[in-house]
Amino acid sequence: NFSNAQVLFVEPSPHGMEILTQIMSGYGVSSPHKAATMEEAISILHKHEMDLVVCEANLAESDGYDLVQWLRRANIGTNAHTSAILISGHTQVSKVHKARDCGANFIVAKPLQPKALIDRLIWIARTDRTFIQCDTYAGPDRRFQSIGPPPNTEGRRRDDLSLEIGDAKEGNISQEDIDALMKPVRLK
Repeated sequence: NFSNAQVLFVEPSPHGMEILTQIMSGYGVSSPHKAATMEEAISILHKHEMDLVVCEANLAESDGYDLVQWLRRANIGTNAHTSAILISGHTQVSKVHKARDCGANFIVAKPLQPKALIDRLIWIARTDRTFIQCDTYAGPDRRFQSIGPPPNTEGRRRDDLSLEIGDAKEGNISQEDIDALMKPVRLK
């Protein structure tokens, strides 16, 4: 239920804005903030704290990738950490990488399908991706899996574990002890 969510739609096409508004109103968004240009969006982001930004990747005088990158780098409080979804009719691999690298949570292909959009919104809400901020990138952690560093490389993050498994430090647990752990116990 998005009835209390503050959502910003950035879409230069009136027809596209209408479709986006109808889809999101089905999820409960009743009064979204709307912008047709990057400048309008920036003005709204300075005035209001947002929960979600849904932005067309190809804006008239700039693009949504620049807006998301600005959002991540701007020092405007919690809005820098706001979830951002880019929508685009062109989702070739290079555009997906560009969306990832600018700090967007996802890029969703047009024509928009309500199920695809809600699946992404639910995924964002349920997943706790760390927000990364460094010289070259600001946004949610680009890793979708926590499986450690690639084979034959060292981890770059302090929480990456080594892929090598050391020798056992103690003897194996006995079958009797395993059975005792698995045995149901009646509580009094």
